[in-house]
Amino acid sequence: MRVAHIITRLILGGAQENTVYNCADLIHRHGDEVLLITGPPLGPEGSLIERAKAAGIPLAIVPQLRRAIHPLRDAVSYRQLKRLLRDYRPDVVHTHSAKAGVLGRIAARRAGVPVVVHGVHGAPWHPYQSAAARTLFQACERYAARSCDHFICVADAMRDLMVAEGIAPAERFTTIYSGMEVAPFLAADTQRDRVRAELGFAPEHVVIGKIARLFHLKGHDDVIAAAEQLVRSAPQARFLFVGDGVLAAELKQSIHRSGLDEYFRFTGLVPPERIPELIGAMDVLAHASLREGLARALPQALIAGKPVVTYDIDGAREVAIPGETGYLLSPRDVPGMARALLELAADPKLRERLGSEGRRRFADLFRHERMTEETRAIYERLLNAKRSRAG
Repeated sequence: MRVAHIITRLILGGAQENTVYNCADLIHRHGDEVLLITGPPLGPEGSLIERAKAAGIPLAIVPQLRRAIHPLRDAVSYRQLKRLLRDYRPDVVHTHSAKAGVLGRIAARRAGVPVVVHGVHGAPWHPYQSAAARTLFQACERYAARSCDHFICVADAMRDLMVAEGIAPAERFTTIYSGMEVAPFLAADTQRDRVRAELGFAPEHVVIGKIARLFHLKGHDDVIAAAEQLVRSAPQARFLFVGDGVLAAELKQSIHRSGLDEYFRFTGLVPPERIPELIGAMDVLAHASLREGLARALPQALIAGKPVVTYDIDGAREVAIPGETGYLLSPRDVPGMARALLELAADPKLRERLGSEGRRRFADLFRHERMTEETRAIYERLLNAKRSRAG
């Protein structure tokens, strides 16, 4: 079949990696024709453009397609998307992210595309916005849903949220977990000693990692606050922040003011290929984000055999299972995070038990090959239904 994917920007992120894997699998495993349409990867979060090109994915860059709302640029982007789709004539358009999701779905329907699917990686509204912003984003989603045949969610929590807000009925949603290359995470510990030494960690250190853009609502400040409590009882604890972003300087200043410099390491921006070995250097993953569909770092850590401590937001509870794979905390529960990390820092057998169960449960569920097969089956079902009604 002929498929066009549309995403706002190909930065280093979960939705973007998901999209690149899906496109590459459709081309190389299923023999489909694919066009990936995206805006420029602006910002400090890095780019997956070269990785997409190396995977042999045809790309079309729409320069005006940006994350921020801008009526003039958005109107130009919409016209360019509609023109690209009319020229390409896909059987299926699959959109991702808020801006590309709204503009892309409407453009696809107006361009006469038979099947339009939207990927829900996270809701564009959240409790930390103004009421006016939430109302606007919900209205945009309801409007765009009229131009969409089906939704693919990265977690059941996303489906439940969208249905509760009246975006579309439940039968128009399917959950397919966001796929990845699983083998490197299964082998994450093979470079453990080398990577820990390079980062300055000693054998006795218990390394608590966090993988996320250094950005608002990602919860780095909560991890720092928990560290202040933790190191009093567990001086062997160390923290590793993987990623870069606009808050880098501010977070480093906060750590310095708290007298925690010796306990923290920052990697800066790293290519996705380094994430498995960095998780291998960790003993625990702490995820304190306040909004996320289902953070890829959680299953990645579990597949690597590392327990997780996370806030109970969106899809986190689908992989962080209390007493079995990790700890699930109320958002902003810093004392609870400190207690959970203390228990894990003090008990290597507990870390091993929780991590092993996470690996057993999730290694197969998050393979990108499985994700693409399930996604393509939805395309085929929707296309066949459209053709049956037409003929």
